[in-house]
Amino acid sequence: MRTYDNPVISGFHPDPSVCRAGDDYYLVCSSFEYFPGVPIFHSRDLVHWRQIGNVLDRPAQLHLPADVPASGGIYAPTIRHHDGRFYLITTNVSGPGTFVVTAEKPEGPWSDPVRLDLPGIDPDLAWDDDGSCWCTTSGTQVTRVDPLAGEVLDGPYPVWSGTGGKYPEAPHLFHIGDWWYLLMSEGGTERGHAVSIARARSPRGPFTPGPVNPILTHRGTDLPIQSTGHADMVSAPDGTWWMVLLGTRPRGFTPEFHVLGRETFLIPVGWEDGWPVAGPVEGRHEAPAARHPLPPPPVRDDFDAPVPAPHWISPRARPHGSWSLTERPGRLTLHATGPTLDRPGHTFFGRRQQHHDCDAAVRVEPGTARAGLSVRLDEAHHYDLEVHDGQACVIARIGPLRQRVAARPVPPGPLTLAVGIRTTGILPPTVTRSGHDGEGPYGADAHGPDTLSFAVEAAGERTVLAELDGRYLSTEVATGFTGRVIGMYVTEGSAAFDWFDYEGRDGAPAVRRP
Repeated sequence: MRTYDNPVISGFHPDPSVCRAGDDYYLVCSSFEYFPGVPIFHSRDLVHWRQIGNVLDRPAQLHLPADVPASGGIYAPTIRHHDGRFYLITTNVSGPGTFVVTAEKPEGPWSDPVRLDLPGIDPDLAWDDDGSCWCTTSGTQVTRVDPLAGEVLDGPYPVWSGTGGKYPEAPHLFHIGDWWYLLMSEGGTERGHAVSIARARSPRGPFTPGPVNPILTHRGTDLPIQSTGHADMVSAPDGTWWMVLLGTRPRGFTPEFHVLGRETFLIPVGWEDGWPVAGPVEGRHEAPAARHPLPPPPVRDDFDAPVPAPHWISPRARPHGSWSLTERPGRLTLHATGPTLDRPGHTFFGRRQQHHDCDAAVRVEPGTARAGLSVRLDEAHHYDLEVHDGQACVIARIGPLRQRVAARPVPPGPLTLAVGIRTTGILPPTVTRSGHDGEGPYGADAHGPDTLSFAVEAAGERTVLAELDGRYLSTEVATGFTGRVIGMYVTEGSAAFDWFDYEGRDGAPAVRRP
């Protein structure tokens, strides 16, 4: 029996939506305050995914001003393939609201946005046999729309608010046989997350809840995967059904901390008496019939391509003139646009942390710039390894506190800055529910999910400057909907980066890059 491991797309890739065109699958995720927005992935088997671009890759499609808060911006897209065209609908909660973009090819180019004047978030699109298009939004409400013209034709109609959990959201309509199925999430996207189902003969309802709701939840369990919900379904060519959904993998002592953000998981869907049956979400499942593995992603980006790889993201914007791959061919040159990472408006190129245990390193030619390597959750929660004026230092920003925790002189010229993130060998030892080895209430040995070790290498000598507790770069501390992003930055002058390495060590799959 062939199996696959969850998550199928690791790291900060939440709110997945999936569609199939022939034998090919396409999946998108929320991107919040990051530009470019809405990463899009391709697969032939639902298990092995490759990022082929970003749907919102032009400022004309995605405008995120400096005052957009962390975890603002783009929420919960839905992707669909209908009548030879790809449709994506999403909501910019910090701007124009709900809009639609379309493309003939999933890798783009995607059109400029067409706005739809609709309430709520998490919009979905579904088509009736007569060509009518129905948009479902959180709440849950259904509206007949013209997605190409941006017109609301009929509705919205309130149809079903779930089983009583808070935040009924992430609705998806499926026309299967004689029924319209309404899949939705409720209970919030945290530990109480759940997926419920109802059905009706018409998209307007009335909807009858399924006999067993929720059809999927991990709330109140000690399963290693938590917060399961925000699901979408797709059928394979062989007639089997599959569900993609978000989940988290919290670590450390109670209440546990998840640092990678909400990730994308895959599970099979069965059918009993006309109702879908799903879950639980396990770390390993029997694989779909199709198998199209991909080679592992490259560890190093040498910045030899004419444009940035699609996994590189920046908070809110990537202004013209703030970066260049041609100014010094084979290097990424960054120019400062703001004086600090503690406020919006800075120059930052990052990629999602996709493994609990990983190593990242960058070769930098700082010159007279203030530049470095940062592990970022938001402006108020980041650890930085910075080089300036002949010194390398580690800076910790945790909420209202900003502290320089270590420093050492470094010679001029190219330097390697590195961060190693590990979940094993953390001292003090782990506290268990049955007892502890430490001192004081609950023991002095309570710890976070991981340790971040910052090092600098110059003239062949490698020096560890500081090791920091990872719990302060977690959602449970910082709040919000995103996960860690590791990247390069410049806050004064200009610096050139020769290469960037990222290598996971915990066995979780990372998305293949072109």
